[in-house]
Amino acid sequence: MVPKPKTKECPSCAMDIDSKAEFCPICEYHFPKTNPIYQWIAILLAILLLLLLFM
Repeated sequence: MVPKPKTKECPSCAMDIDSKAEFCPICEYHFPKTNPIYQWIAILLAILLLLLLFM
């Protein structure tokens, strides 16, 4: 069985494209690059907020 390539949906034209693509080849929508440090900061802030709420 051949594994399916990972895809993501373009928010502009709803076309499924390769998950590693930086832009959509159909409508040329540029996907924003996410910095992993911002994701970790958001997770830590959410955990701290939950801890403060339940203490």
